[in-house]
Formats: sequence, structure tokens, C-alpha cells
Amino acid sequence: MNIEMERVLIVDDHSLVRDGMRSLLEISFPECEILEAGALTEAVDALSRGDEVDMVLLDLNIPDVTRFSGLTELRDHFPSVPVVMVSGQLDRITVREALAAGAAGFVPKSLKRNEIVEALRQVLEGEIYIPEFLGEEDDASREASLTLARIDTLTPQQTVVLRHLVNGKLNKQIAYELNVSMTTVKAHVSAILQKLHAYSRTHAVILANRAGFN
Repeated sequence: MNIEMERVLIVDDHSLVRDGMRSLLEISFPECEILEAGALTEAVDALSRGDEVDMVLLDLNIPDVTRFSGLTELRDHFPSVPVVMVSGQLDRITVREALAAGAAGFVPKSLKRNEIVEALRQVLEGEIYIPEFLGEEDDASREASLTLARIDTLTPQQTVVLRHLVNGKLNKQIAYELNVSMTTVKAHVSAILQKLHAYSRTHAVILANRAGFN
């Protein structure tokens, strides 16, 4: 049984694109209430008013965001709302970065209408939609790609700390090498574990090694 969408927010600065997506949604989800925003600020305002939605369809390139800053802001302020990136730009790096930043899916605008609907249904059912060309990679390659994308979200200092972890350094050794306090090192390690979705420093090292980080 398909889960129906009750309310969706389309965020795109091009009215023609919003009209096209609205038309698609009206046909595929006839009971769905469709909200629209032409900028991220409008989207945040709508969600802040308490307009609960089943998902947000966010264009990658809108004037008041820089790359994934819009996705990050929505995930930070409305973590329970699935955000699906919708874009005409389609390459492995962009898709991986979007997923690593917390997107519930990446839907290319070039997909056929029925494929877009199927992608949205997958997200409604709690899955993460990945374009078919990326899904052709094996599980190990996908894990490595996702880990590298997550590593790219680390700050320069966190990246240095991760490199020390991979080299087997203890916290006190890292603190000495970087001339910082143990508290600072522990804070960096905690942030690294969170960003890499690792449950321990050993797990983080394993993920980094599998991804070929050095």
C-alpha cells in the first residue's frame, strides 16, 4: 500500500519549475496540499509558522543559498522534515555531498515524471532515494564514497585530527603535536564521530581507511 503525501513544500526560484512540479504532484498525489517558496527565507518562514510538511523539495541553486547551505539550514532547524534535493546538475560528487549533508534523496530534473513520483514515494516510505547511475556502485564503493563526502564536511583542524587518529596517535599525543589542550582534542574527536556517523574512534579509523583517506 502506497503512503500518500498530505503536504509538500516546493522551494525553487523559477516559477515555471514550481508550476511543473505542482502539476506533477497534483496528478500523482491529488489530496496533497502544495506550498511554494521562491527562496530559502520564504521556506524557513513557512516551516516556522508550523506548516508541517511530509517533505521539502529543494532546488540546489537558488539565489539565497550557497551550494548545500540551504539544505544544512533546513536540516539544522527542522530535522524531522525530509529534504529532497532537486537539481538539473547531476554528477557523482554533487549527489554524494548532498547525501552526506543529510538529504533524503537527490532527484535529477531530467528524470521522467513516473520516475520522479517513484523517487518521492521511496522517501515517503522512509528510504533515501539515490539516482540509478550512483546505485550501480557496489556496497563497498557506496560506503567509501559516502565516507569521503562526510570527511569533506570536516573543518581543517578536524581533518588533521582524523589523520592523526588514522596514524594511531592517542589524544595526548595529538594534543602535543597540535599544541592544544586535551579538551580541544576530545571535542574534535566527538565532532568527527558525529560527522562520520561513527560509534567509536576505532570505527572512524576503519571507515577512513576503507575510503582511502590519508
